[in-house]
Amino acid sequence: MALITVAVLPLATLAVWALARRRSVTGTTSAWRMSLAEVGIVYGTVPWVWMIMLPGARAGAVPGRVSLVPLRDLLTILAGGPLTVTVQVLGNLLVFAALGFLAPLRFAALASVPRILALAAGCSVLLEAAQYVLRLDRVSSVDDALLNTAGAGLAALASRRWWRATARASSDRPRSAPAPGR
Repeated sequence: MALITVAVLPLATLAVWALARRRSVTGTTSAWRMSLAEVGIVYGTVPWVWMIMLPGARAGAVPGRVSLVPLRDLLTILAGGPLTVTVQVLGNLLVFAALGFLAPLRFAALASVPRILALAAGCSVLLEAAQYVLRLDRVSSVDDALLNTAGAGLAALASRRWWRATARASSDRPRSAPAPGR
């Protein structure tokens, strides 16, 4: 997965350039910022979602499993040793980190930690439900949803200093020419 993500980087860079160029032509002053944020959200989130949705060895053959007791799976992970903790916890924190970091920079309406937490929680619950419904031989866990949400929230806090520019940039959208006679 990491190799594919790195291999797609030139395509993502080209997408940022093409979007920014198109926006610059229309007079949008924050074209690069908007384009980088949009592509970054997709580029930084899709590989993680892809990994979450990969089926296990017995996908379709076993019923969906669910863990709704908060912190139960997390305590099991913590007992698994440093490598397990690093991979599981860090991986879950990174699932929506790009979304949490970049969404407030792109969308002024999302420039609030509670809104980012709500968005990430909704997306995470949707993914966990999809794992269960699709019988992917994975455990749909409330702890995964909590860690995914926490990662987005921490990333949003990390980008907070740039949110003011988002509010200014939202007024930089191209304006249509006034109607004749006005």
